[in-house]
Amino acid sequence: MAQVEATTERIIAANADTVFDALADYSGTRAKLLPEHFSEYEVREGGDGEGTLVHWKLQATSKRVRDCLLEVTEPTDGQLVEKDRNSSMVTTWTVTPAGEGKSRAVVTTVWNGAGGIGGFFEKTFAPKGLGRIYDLVLDRLAAEVEK
Repeated sequence: MAQVEATTERIIAANADTVFDALADYSGTRAKLLPEHFSEYEVREGGDGEGTLVHWKLQATSKRVRDCLLEVTEPTDGQLVEKDRNSSMVTTWTVTPAGEGKSRAVVTTVWNGAGGIGGFFEKTFAPKGLGRIYDLVLDRLAAEVEK
């Protein structure tokens, strides 16, 4: 199994604390940021950053739906890590200052891909598809915090 990785980023016209707080607000803001690829969103524990347990279904393609149960940690300042209890998938959100009143939000998801020809196609196409989904999340995040 090869590790598959998808990364996308955006400069947002809001300070890093504001952007991070919006991302970490699983009981409020985060649900508003999710496009139609996400369903059955539910905060099961916590709701604000570290210690949150959140569930959703992610429909990456018309045929592929992941049932995700994510444990949230904050290993360093400006970083949220979502580890899926149901798979090897780990998503890391990193928010850093990017100049006066701006921040850089980077989201990286990694998981153990399939083997064989299916794994080849997964490694080739899944990062682009997931990147497009997270671009939508970052667009909505920017719209939310740049108000």
